[in-house]
Amino acid sequence: MDFLQKQKSVYIGKINTSEKEIRDLIKAWIAISIAFAIIMKGSLGLGFYQVFIVASIAVGTGFLLHELGHKIVAQRYGCFAEFRSFDQMLILAILMSYFLGVLFAAPGAVMINGPLGVRRNGKISAAGPVVNLVLAVAFLLLALTIPLTGILKATVFYGFYINSWLALFNMIPIWNLDGVKILRWNKKAYGAIVAAALLLLFLQNFISIAG
Repeated sequence: MDFLQKQKSVYIGKINTSEKEIRDLIKAWIAISIAFAIIMKGSLGLGFYQVFIVASIAVGTGFLLHELGHKIVAQRYGCFAEFRSFDQMLILAILMSYFLGVLFAAPGAVMINGPLGVRRNGKISAAGPVVNLVLAVAFLLLALTIPLTGILKATVFYGFYINSWLALFNMIPIWNLDGVKILRWNKKAYGAIVAAALLLLFLQNFISIAG
């Protein structure tokens, strides 16, 4: 399997990565940001490059740190863990956003190999949505405490909204989404994450990007 092939190790702090993983993360970050920028452009009234900046921060950080959350927890359990992009899905995401105005994003996944059980797998899976919840709260606090206008306000709003949505979406207990493994591990943890995501999405009704 590709993710098991020997790669040149690169250390960023205590995180063990590789040149291929870094390339795949950057590639997926750019593609997802383009796809979201295409969708968001009509509602923001900004030029495409400005919208791309909003998307790359609001969406890109959520995607990147979600995957790194899985990776870091898996590595702490002694597992091999690296992100691999799904290149065909990245192309499809851009094409669907451009021609259909809809977005189906499956940019890739952290491939894990090592000593896993239901408990460890559940905690590794929970790391991603929890990171998105933390980011959503951070963006919300920025929105509530710092006067923002224009592109900064749009970035903070979408950072809050999209990270809340990503947390909830990944908790859907189907296919290979995080929710399946978290629910199998701990129903209370599953319910807490879902409830937090729903609360944050509800709060979105009281925050505006106008002005």
